[in-house]
Amino acid sequence: MSENRLAMLDQGEANRRILGKDEARADFRRVEAASLKRKTSLASAEGKRIFVRCFYSFQASMYFVSTMGRTKLPHEYVEQIEAAVRAKLDQAMTELNNGIDYADAKFKTNNIESMATYDTVPMVEEVGITSALGRRYFELIHKLDQLMPLLQTLQIEEAITEKNEEQLRSMYKRIVLSMSSSARNFALGCRRRMNEMDTKGEEPESKKRKTPVAKVPAAGDDANGAQDANADAVGSQTPPAANDLVGGEAPAVAESVS
Repeated sequence: MSENRLAMLDQGEANRRILGKDEARADFRRVEAASLKRKTSLASAEGKRIFVRCFYSFQASMYFVSTMGRTKLPHEYVEQIEAAVRAKLDQAMTELNNGIDYADAKFKTNNIESMATYDTVPMVEEVGITSALGRRYFELIHKLDQLMPLLQTLQIEEAITEKNEEQLRSMYKRIVLSMSSSARNFALGCRRRMNEMDTKGEEPESKKRKTPVAKVPAAGDDANGAQDANADAVGSQTPPAANDLVGGEAPAVAESVS
């Protein structure tokens, strides 16, 4: 950062404040997957804060769904969740790309040749990417970081009003933030279903221990049949369609978080 004789400029204090918030840290201790190391390069305040708050939280949630979920839940159920998250990531990337196209068109219409830049120090941190979905979210956050200064440039040049700029910024931030909350809701839903399966799985075993081996009563057969029906019901649950995910998850798949 070059020195400005007219003002005191940031020398990294903004990044240290953002990174110093303990409540933003995700618990990544249970994630045992290998990770591909990448470096961030984030300049906007929005990109930095969302990255610190959501990136590792998103990865931890999806690790639980994809790895822990497969140990107890039907693989088809987990694959449907992964497909829903992937579809929402694709939709979010399309929305942000449309925002960049809109800003580029406004630049040309208003003969704007230069883009606003930040006087704060960029956030450059090495992070680990543990899955393809994590890599997509990494790219989505950087796409948001690319869009933010374009919108601010349009506002400074009066190509859009301050109200419009604020509305657009808030909309695109919500799109990226919703990915983390969706992943967390899916993980909570998986955990709840795993607990339900554990509870249902204990009842038939206890009945089997009380039943003589030589003679199995019809009630035992009914209980086992009910267990199979429950297992089929769990496998047949389908996550909500990708279009419905923008507003939140259906309670049949993901438990809401207050």
